[in-house]
Amino acid sequence: MKKNIAAAVAVALVLTLVPGPAAGAPAKPKIAKEKRFALDWLSRPETIEKFGRISDRIWGYAELGLQEFNSSKLLADTLEAAGFTVERGLAGMPTCFVASYGSGKPVIGLLGEFDALPMLSQKGRVSKKDPVVEGAPGHGCGHNAMCTAAAAAAIAVKEAMDAHGFKGTIKVFGSPAEEIVASRPYMVRAGLFEGVDAVIDNHSSSGFGTGYGVGGNALFSTIFTFKGKTAHSAGAPWVGRSALDAVEIMNVATNYLREHLPLSQRLHYVVLEGGEAPNVVPDRASVWYYVRNTDERLEEMYERVVNCAKAGALAAGVELADVRVISAIHQSHSNKAAAELFQKNIELVGMPAWSDEEQAFAKALQKELGAKETGMPAEVNALEAPRSGREFVGGGSSDVGEVTLIAPTATITFPGAAPGAIGHHWSNVACWYGSAAWKGLNAGAKAIAASAVDLLTRPEELAKLRKEFEEYSKAHPYKPFLPADAVPPNDLNKELMDKYRGLLEKALAEK
Repeated sequence: MKKNIAAAVAVALVLTLVPGPAAGAPAKPKIAKEKRFALDWLSRPETIEKFGRISDRIWGYAELGLQEFNSSKLLADTLEAAGFTVERGLAGMPTCFVASYGSGKPVIGLLGEFDALPMLSQKGRVSKKDPVVEGAPGHGCGHNAMCTAAAAAAIAVKEAMDAHGFKGTIKVFGSPAEEIVASRPYMVRAGLFEGVDAVIDNHSSSGFGTGYGVGGNALFSTIFTFKGKTAHSAGAPWVGRSALDAVEIMNVATNYLREHLPLSQRLHYVVLEGGEAPNVVPDRASVWYYVRNTDERLEEMYERVVNCAKAGALAAGVELADVRVISAIHQSHSNKAAAELFQKNIELVGMPAWSDEEQAFAKALQKELGAKETGMPAEVNALEAPRSGREFVGGGSSDVGEVTLIAPTATITFPGAAPGAIGHHWSNVACWYGSAAWKGLNAGAKAIAASAVDLLTRPEELAKLRKEFEEYSKAHPYKPFLPADAVPPNDLNKELMDKYRGLLEKALAEK
């Protein structure tokens, strides 16, 4: 029965995902045979089901950054089985991989992420908060669908290369730990992107679109650790020196600092350790900071935060024992020519046709969240251009920013989430499982594959990206923020993931 249902879903997806013009477009454009082959391959029922199930499985693993052993292996094995050469454990990260097919120029890279977020466990397609495992991680940003879409697109391009004999190299960069922005700076430093001519990034969304220009915030991710002296908290507190006091004084200082920073700043922290019992003065405490700002303002702001840590240590009479930079990344500098090319292919593919059941779920979720009950989107987005004449007021960050400064890059966002679902929230986890997620990642894979085929077969298009990038690089040369002695934080999420891995695998086995 399950097999029949899956087959019916796959057939329905094919019928709603045949490439065509966006709503209101005057005529169906002519599609080159190489591109048509890739799109047709992605429209096959067995293709849609295969990659949909891969996405659902990664959703079930819900592995945190640099602990994505099952997710990374599943994706790498899938690409290897399709004929790609896969290198694993790269740039000092066990879950980082690069899968390559073809030879020579041009070299087109596809980015893909697969890590989950802590505390967000939620059952799929359920419109009220209902965790799979209470307190466990969940895919609150749709990363389960992202490297899956890149892998599907890459294999489609490989099949088109084999069928039509065009040359070049297609690479999938399996990038762990994007949620802690901690893989791309190490991957760039390791030289993994050397020789890549252009990069296609992707990200899950409720819409289907792309854009260009400078966006997001640059970021330093740093753990500050203080060392003091234990003592009896009541009997002889004057003997001790509280490391926790230093953390709290630092946090007070940084909160006062906010008043004197530009609007583009974002500053947040969590206390990782602060003692183990109230009746013992804690001799060790640590706090993890995200310091965000524009490329131009970041280093100065970070220095001021470090000074707050030094002040906390001085005031508490303890030692600032360690300043561990986890990651440091730039803003994203997306290439206009790349975005314009990707937009044409997004419009070619068009928005998926959502079923009545998918619309009903979206509206139920929107009602639960107090959002407008509009259901799933009907049309693709217009090309997003930079906003002129407005002060940049900050926002989130992505380590894709590092890649944008070493190769022409833009991001394709693909649909699947209900509009109004909240990022890094259980509502987004609920969206990225099942049929709508399958449709969205398939549409994204088609736009990625079509764009990659264009870049491999139309040298004039690649030349536009390269010319713009080379001109831009003269004014924005790449200079890493990541300190030379920084190492990947492979241990950071281990304890937390170990706590939930068995429970999540048991829940997945019971599905």
